[in-house]
Amino acid sequence: MDRNEYLAKYEEWKKNAVELSAELAKMTDAEIEDAFYRDLEFGTGGLRGVIGAGTNRMNVYTVAKASQGLANYVNKTFPACRKIAVAYDSRIKSDLFSRVAAGVFAANGLEVFLYPELMPTPALSFAVRYFGCSAGVVVTASHNPSKYNGYKVYGPDGCQITTEAAETILSEIERLDVFSDVSRGDFDALIASGKIKYIGEDCVTAFLSAVKGQSVLFGDEVDRDVAIVYSPLNGTGLKPVTRVLRETGFTNVTVVKEQANPDGNFPTCPYPNPEIREALQLGLEYADRLHADLLLATDPDADRVGIAVRDGEGMKLLTGNEVGMLLLDYIASQRTCHGKMPADPVMVKTIVTIDMAERIAAHYGIRTVNVLTGFKFIGEQIGLLEKAGHADSYLFGFEESYGYLSGAYVRDKDAVDGAYLICEMFAFYRTRGISLLEKLNRLYAEYGTCLNTLYSYEFAGVAGFARMQNIMATLRAGLPDVAGRKVERALDYSVGIDGLPKADVLKYYLAGNCSVVVRPSGTEPKIKIYLSVSAKDCETAQTVSKELIADIEGRLSLK
Repeated sequence: MDRNEYLAKYEEWKKNAVELSAELAKMTDAEIEDAFYRDLEFGTGGLRGVIGAGTNRMNVYTVAKASQGLANYVNKTFPACRKIAVAYDSRIKSDLFSRVAAGVFAANGLEVFLYPELMPTPALSFAVRYFGCSAGVVVTASHNPSKYNGYKVYGPDGCQITTEAAETILSEIERLDVFSDVSRGDFDALIASGKIKYIGEDCVTAFLSAVKGQSVLFGDEVDRDVAIVYSPLNGTGLKPVTRVLRETGFTNVTVVKEQANPDGNFPTCPYPNPEIREALQLGLEYADRLHADLLLATDPDADRVGIAVRDGEGMKLLTGNEVGMLLLDYIASQRTCHGKMPADPVMVKTIVTIDMAERIAAHYGIRTVNVLTGFKFIGEQIGLLEKAGHADSYLFGFEESYGYLSGAYVRDKDAVDGAYLICEMFAFYRTRGISLLEKLNRLYAEYGTCLNTLYSYEFAGVAGFARMQNIMATLRAGLPDVAGRKVERALDYSVGIDGLPKADVLKYYLAGNCSVVVRPSGTEPKIKIYLSVSAKDCETAQTVSKELIADIEGRLSLK
C-alpha cells in the first residue's frame, strides 16, 4: 500500500472510527504509516497484533470485521449448526474484544456460548466440542508482550482452523467494509434475550475432570506433599490449575502473589513467556525462600507451562524438549507397566521438536508422527485417529515451545493438563528417590545426548517485514554449508513435503547428525531458528551449537 492509499485509509478512520477518535487525532506520520500500511493479517492463527487504532492494529473495528467474516463463513458452511463458543484471557481489552465478537456473532443469527470470566485457551477448545459448535474464538495473544492482543479461531473439531478454512474466512473478511458491512449487536440486550449464553459450571467441571482423568498412576502410591511454587504469570491459570492440584491431593502449593491475579500489563514480567528465565524470576525467588522442590509457570492463556526443579541449593530450568521427553517416558513406562498401552500407540510431535523423542517412543513400540510447527497439526492428527475409530491410540503430543497434551479431550496444548502431569510425575519419581534431573540424565545415557536450541530475531514495522522476506529468499537461493558442516539435505516445506500442508519453513540436515530449521513466525514479526545437535556429551553439543548459530548470524547479518 503506497502513501496516498494509507493516508486515505487514515482519513476514513478519522471520520468513522468514533470510538478511537482521540487516539487517531494524536498519531504522528510514522505511527500512521505503521498502523495503516496494511490490514492486520488473518491466517490459521487468526489475528494477532499491537493494540491500537488502525487497520494493522487490534481494536474493536478490526475485531468486529473479522467476526463478521467468520459469522458469514459459519452461516454459509454450517447452516444446520450455527453455534459458536467464545473465551478470553487476561490481556488488555480481551474482555471488551470478546463482547464485541459475541455481539457480532449473535447479530448474525449465531447461538453464542461465552465464558463469563477469563479461561485458558484449551477450555475454549473443550467448549466447542462440549456444545457441538461449528466454530470457536479465544481472544488472546498467548505469551506476547502486553502491547499485543489476538484472536484465535477454532473449527468444529476443537482444533485451530485449517489453512483452507482460514483462506475462506479471509475471503469473507476482505469483502467487507469495516464501517458499513459489520453488524454489531448490543451485548447487554443480546444477553438478556438469551442469544448470548454464559457458559455454566457444568462445562468447566467437565473440562477439569477430563484433565484429572489423564493420570497414569493406575493405583501406584505417591507422596503428594511435595513443595510446589506456581505462577499464573498474571494470566488465566490460577483457578483451573490450583483447583486440579487441590482436588488431586497436591495441597503444598504456594502461588506467587505478585503474579496471581489477572493483569494484562504484566507488571513484574514484561514478556510473560514461561520459556525464559526472566518470566520465572519471581517464582525462582519464592522457591529458594520456601525451599520448594518444583516451580511451575503457565503463560497468560494457560496453554504452555515451564518448570524449574531443585538442583542442590538452587533451581534448574528445564526446556520444553526435556519436559516433553520426561513426560513421554513417564506416560509410556506407566502404561507399559500396568498393561494400559493401546494396541497402536501414537506420539505426535512437530518437525522442530527434539529427535530424541522418536528414539524413546520406538523403545516402547510407539509410532511417531511428525507434523509442521503449530499444535493445531497435532490436534489434526488426533482428529484423524478419532475418525478412524482409534482415538485411544493417541498417547501424547508435544512441541519444543512448552506445549503438551496427553488426551484427546481437547485439540490444543493444555497447560492445566501439563502442570498436573508434571506434578504427578515429579511426585512419582520423588517417592522412589529419583529427581527429574537424575531421570533426564538416565534418558540421555540410554538414548544419547541431543541438544535443541531456539534463537529468535524480531523485525518490527514495514522495513522489518521486508527484511524477513529477503532473509528467506537468500536462504532459498542456496546454503552449501554451516560452520564448515556440509548441508547433506535441504527441505523446503513451502512446496509441500510428506503430505504436510505448504509452509514457509526450511530445514537443513548437516553432516555430523545436526540440523537447522528456519521459520518465520506465523503470529509475530520474528524469524525463529532451531538447531538440533547430537554429540558425545552436553559440553560438546553446546560448543557445536554456538559455532552453528554464529555462522548463521554472520551470514544473515542477524547481530
